[in-house]
Amino acid sequence: MKGIVLAGGLGTRLMPLTKVTNKHLLPVYNRPMIYFPIETMVEGGIRDILVVTGGSNAGDFLRLLGNGKQFGLSHLNYTYQEGEGGIAEALSLARDFAEDERIVVLLGDNIIGGSIGNAVRAFEAQPGGAKIFLKRVPDAHRFGVATVEGDRVVAIEEKPANPQSDLAVVGIYMYDSSVFDIIQTLKPSGRGELEITDVNNSFISSGAMTFEVLDCWWTDAGTSFDSLLRAANMVASWVKEGHVRP
Repeated sequence: MKGIVLAGGLGTRLMPLTKVTNKHLLPVYNRPMIYFPIETMVEGGIRDILVVTGGSNAGDFLRLLGNGKQFGLSHLNYTYQEGEGGIAEALSLARDFAEDERIVVLLGDNIIGGSIGNAVRAFEAQPGGAKIFLKRVPDAHRFGVATVEGDRVVAIEEKPANPQSDLAVVGIYMYDSSVFDIIQTLKPSGRGELEITDVNNSFISSGAMTFEVLDCWWTDAGTSFDSLLRAANMVASWVKEGHVRP
């Protein structure tokens, strides 16, 4: 499987911090934000990784990450997203990189305190389709929210005013190569973006979606100043407890 870290966008919700850098290069306690999704990939057994960047500071990713040597990689791939076309639009830029292989996609501002290794192996054994991760949260209205019946996801609603469950969709997705054909069929949402929720609902409609509920902590770090502070505090506690990634 190949890994894709989505770290584009303009980070307007974190201005003025992002006036001088991409939000994924901001510090989260003791490391740049972008380190965490790459570390999650590597710990999960993914070695062929593409970073999708954007904005006017994209060159800083190359200066910081280089060829990925500090993560135990021999090579790190990069591509550039112009503007803010949405998560699905950013993912579409990875089609040539994916080369019809299955992919793991991480949003660059999502941080988890656990491993995705078992889920990667489970998805490799899955006939095809997609897998998402869910997490029970007290503020589900901030996220895509999944409705689950037994072992099936029946729908995902994006940032609902009245969530049907407390199961937030985490920014970690696994797809087979059909995801790129699905993206080509999407129409921009009301905010002018190609939505990853529409991608996931397409897999749900075809009965090709599985899910796992995370039993470790998870947070997004780049949606507000509060989320950035919360992520730093969670990582600080995690590090002080002696947890170390490769």
